[in-house]
Amino acid sequence: MKSKLGAIASVSMGQTFRSRLERDKDGQVRVVQMRDLTAENTVNALTLVHISLDSVSDHHQLQEGDIIFRSRGVTNTAAFVDQDIGLATLAAPLLRIRITADNLLPEYLVWYLNQPVAQAYLASHLEGTAQKKISKHVLEEMPILLPPLSTQQKIIDLATLARREHRLRHMLADKRERYIHGVLMQMASDESG
Repeated sequence: MKSKLGAIASVSMGQTFRSRLERDKDGQVRVVQMRDLTAENTVNALTLVHISLDSVSDHHQLQEGDIIFRSRGVTNTAAFVDQDIGLATLAAPLLRIRITADNLLPEYLVWYLNQPVAQAYLASHLEGTAQKKISKHVLEEMPILLPPLSTQQKIIDLATLARREHRLRHMLADKRERYIHGVLMQMASDESG
């Protein structure tokens, strides 16, 4: 089954701040900015700026399970809010995607948006000259493949295992390189002394 993103999720613009964000350690509102999105496509809650703000509209509030889309920049990928980050808002130009359909898992949508077929669609719909961007409308019109929920869960599980394997391979390669370097240095010092 295929559906347009706008039919299965709501898409909202991040909040526009007219000036630079003023940090307030006692501020009750956290702001998610582009720099807070990790390479693993999640939100780093430790780097969020706290600000004082009278209120945050429902339209701009973030919650666990929401998806954050990078609408500008080199990559137009999605990240997942995988934990409760308290009262938080999203800074423009980021977009918030919130699932509205019962037949879609948010983790699956994040995986799908970051796949080459989706990235090709997005690349073909970039707007602007100096600063390329994906508009809210383009995102809402994007076709999404919707397998059954059980298949979506299998895809999520397998993708999670693949990411874990990738991390472990890199850790192993790093440890191997350090071990070999240590052995070679030991050989050099044994032969010198």
